[in-house]
Amino acid sequence: MVELEGEIYLKVYKRLFHIPAWRGSPHSQPIMANYHIRKYEDKDYDAVRDIFAIGMSEHIPACFTHCLKQPVIQLSLMCIFCAFLLSSKSFLLPVMAVTFLLAAARQVLNIMFRSYIERSLNEDLLDINKSYMQGKDSSFWIAECDGNVVATVSTIPSKEEPGTLELKRMSVKKNYRGCGIAKALCRTVLQFARENGYPTVILKTSVVQYDAQKLYEYFGFKKSREFVVPERIAKLCNFTVIVYRYDVLAHD
Repeated sequence: MVELEGEIYLKVYKRLFHIPAWRGSPHSQPIMANYHIRKYEDKDYDAVRDIFAIGMSEHIPACFTHCLKQPVIQLSLMCIFCAFLLSSKSFLLPVMAVTFLLAAARQVLNIMFRSYIERSLNEDLLDINKSYMQGKDSSFWIAECDGNVVATVSTIPSKEEPGTLELKRMSVKKNYRGCGIAKALCRTVLQFARENGYPTVILKTSVVQYDAQKLYEYFGFKKSREFVVPERIAKLCNFTVIVYRYDVLAHD
């Protein structure tokens, strides 16, 4: 019953706010592209930051759906709906109240993602050369197609686990997904780890990044641990970050 109520609320919200389908749009079909991978150059700066910002923003619909699937959220919405229905004797008022709450929740998610994007753009992506290109144990690569930057990935020694490399900033433009670019970038990072004598590569991805999880598991990454993002709204939505590990020596 609770799951059914959650699905109803989701359908109502999508209809009222015209949220497009997450998959299946003709505009999302992959382009069969000839690409090559090279190291980052200063001329790539704006394109790299745009790819990161847009790629992160694309996770908001999946995150919103994930939130609506949480039992505590579904139960809360159902209780609010029933309370307004009993008090007003009208079906319209509870529908409007729940719709307002869904709109507010979506806006909160927008703010959360925008805050993370801005923080990242002002940290390691503010000076990419300084963050990734000045040390022998770190690097930043881009995939280029017809003179355009279409994907990125980076690696840097992990601060949390000394002696390991961390894969970061993997992102591919929407129309170029499904062409093998992400796999090529992942291989580039793993080869970099081998050449520099690192036994382990780690990375973090979120519970809603399903394609990323499939990609890393395809290469042999194993889930190491999971943790809930510490922000209050993230805890309420059970928004989990997954840490993956790749044993370089085991795959040689």
